[in-house]
Amino acid sequence: MTATVHTEQRRRPRPRPMPRRKPVRPARVVLRVFLTVMALGWLFPVAWAVYNSLRDYGFTSTHGYFSVGGFTLQNYVEAWARGNFATTFYNSAVITIPSVVLTLLFASSAAYVLARFSFRFNVTLLALFTAANLLPQQALLVPLFRLFLNIEVPYEVSDSGSLYDTYYAVIAVNVAFQTGFCTFVLSNYMRTLPGELTEAALVDGAGAWRQYWQIVLPLCRPALAALATLQITWVYNDFFWAVAFMRTGDKFPVTSSLQNLRGQFFTDYNLLSAGSVIVALPTLIVFFLLQRHLRAGLTLGSTKG
Repeated sequence: MTATVHTEQRRRPRPRPMPRRKPVRPARVVLRVFLTVMALGWLFPVAWAVYNSLRDYGFTSTHGYFSVGGFTLQNYVEAWARGNFATTFYNSAVITIPSVVLTLLFASSAAYVLARFSFRFNVTLLALFTAANLLPQQALLVPLFRLFLNIEVPYEVSDSGSLYDTYYAVIAVNVAFQTGFCTFVLSNYMRTLPGELTEAALVDGAGAWRQYWQIVLPLCRPALAALATLQITWVYNDFFWAVAFMRTGDKFPVTSSLQNLRGQFFTDYNLLSAGSVIVALPTLIVFFLLQRHLRAGLTLGSTKG
């Protein structure tokens, strides 16, 4: 009987000691407080714009912006009509989608050559792509303006008979200025991919184009998604090049709609807030759809090995 009791006691699992909690260091507390304050600081203007976009201007002018009440959706209806958002959203799509697609296509092609092939001017070419981003874009405004005026196109393409006042001019400028940054990022990302993949494909008879299109490019999906999110935001929010190279108001992008909501003698900031929310919605939708790939693209490729 005693032996049986001792045997059962030996078979019983011993309780594991509770893990000790690591003491919270003051530096981590300060970091969390700092990040929380910064996050609230970034979110407050957005929340304030959304809050005021849902309020009537007459109510806020009487009771002040810090009051509660006067909620309405009429600001969005009026902003959509006065801002001509149906036309400007179409214009922004015509400019943004080709710009982003062409930028990523050209950048990924150049990055593949720089990352997978060794030649004499490899590093020089990569430095040239990087240095192009350091040049102020405004410094090239006058040369590009004269260039587009002198490039003749059929009148079916442009009413002016030149590349000026066309979507193509704005698309070309965005592609030219954004390709360098994307090439730099993608080339560093492609260098982290195992070289054995392309070597095995080469043994199987796959050429350079097939290696790029079927092997390397699918593996760069996180980086491409991250760059696509950034490029869509940058090109979509751009207004400088559209004003510089287009004169027809019906061709202006969606950022011009906010100017239509400003009055001559006063500005309804509740109406302007509603227009700002409408303008920001596409970029927010893109971010939430690609946020998983965006996080992966910003972290993967940061270290090699």
